[in-house]
Amino acid sequence: MNIDRDITGAFSAWKNKAGRMPLILQGARQIGKTWALLEFGKREFKHTAIFNFDKTEELNVLFDSTKDVFRLIEQLRLYTKAPIVAGETLIVFDEIQECNKALNCLKYFCEDVPQYHIVAAGSLLGVSLSKGDSFPVGKVEFMNMFPLTFKEFLDATAPDLSDFVEKIEKIEPLPLIVYNRLKEYFLQYQITGGMPKAVSDFLDNKGLDAVEDDLQNIINACALDFAKHAQQKDIPKITAIWNSLPSQLSKENRKFIYKLVKPGARAREYEDALLWLQQAGLIYRVFATTKPFFPLVSYDDITAFKIYASDTGVLRRLSKLAPEVLLNKSPLFTEFKGAMAENIVLQSLVTQFDMPRYWTGDAGGKSEVDFVIQHRDCIIPVEVKADDNVAGKSIGIYNEKYSPGTRIRFSSKNLKKDGNLINIPLCLTDWTKKIIEFK
Repeated sequence: MNIDRDITGAFSAWKNKAGRMPLILQGARQIGKTWALLEFGKREFKHTAIFNFDKTEELNVLFDSTKDVFRLIEQLRLYTKAPIVAGETLIVFDEIQECNKALNCLKYFCEDVPQYHIVAAGSLLGVSLSKGDSFPVGKVEFMNMFPLTFKEFLDATAPDLSDFVEKIEKIEPLPLIVYNRLKEYFLQYQITGGMPKAVSDFLDNKGLDAVEDDLQNIINACALDFAKHAQQKDIPKITAIWNSLPSQLSKENRKFIYKLVKPGARAREYEDALLWLQQAGLIYRVFATTKPFFPLVSYDDITAFKIYASDTGVLRRLSKLAPEVLLNKSPLFTEFKGAMAENIVLQSLVTQFDMPRYWTGDAGGKSEVDFVIQHRDCIIPVEVKADDNVAGKSIGIYNEKYSPGTRIRFSSKNLKKDGNLINIPLCLTDWTKKIIEFK
């Protein structure tokens, strides 16, 4: 099943903007970048010419031989059946991280032939761009793509429910018949995560075994990426951090602990490995803040942070957590349930806001708010509860100390506002920005 992606609207805006530059599309592997670009090309261009630098190694030789973009375009015509016509053809450079010279040439495409629509994409672009030697400074635009959101999942599975949510205009409890259906679909999404292949196989009724195979294949491919693209000295460290992710999140406060990676491990030894995983789009790193003031980034405590997976389905599979545990609501699934809830909330928040922080009220960490987000002129504390047990003192302590205009609590309770506290059901996380902007 093909699933429409919301990012195609952003592609359209890029296509039609004045002063458009070549676009670099970043995102983790297998989140559907190539499919989304091909669909965009099909909808809005007469032709789409795609060049894959991983599959067609001759392209690397081509870009090694010249930086003359007029000559390059003529030679690229030999590698595609699609006509390359300015204004009519979408040119896609896929897996461009395999060719530094091609990345560098984007600036010449921008300067010399701006009439062409060019998008560069790749699963490890963040890693390649961090090296700096191929970065076309000031001559490209960037766009981030994320795994499939629950909103996109719902659009594909229950468009009537999606339409209902889109028409919500005020904060009040949803009708139970709607709310219960939403929770059922959200449970399905928790199992599949947002990797399009896993979601597609699930929706095509191929069974949960196929979903598990899809997610395991992604994890296996990540391990191959470590070996192929990371520096030799960092491969064991990257692998160790990646494999430690479930144990990092199983702790009550989730703070990243180096000794869970390796006894005696030190921060300076593992910083490059952490950065590699971030730049590859596999993890999010959320820093602590002790002062939730503007701008949040200025008050990061870079010695204290948590890491989360960029996709909850991959995290579930990496944790060897069977779908039946979620479906049967096993009483043994309690502590890690909170970690899964935090991960899926963060996965949604990063598509709507800048990267959140988390708040610690004192050195002992006894008061801690799961996330803090900055939105316009507001800094909003966010508490995540995996079910309808919403007891907790930390967000109340934060409220007394800073008197925020809005607080958010995600839980399995229905949509409701009580003073400055908005309870948003976990299944409505993708609509957080819309909800907090209600007048």
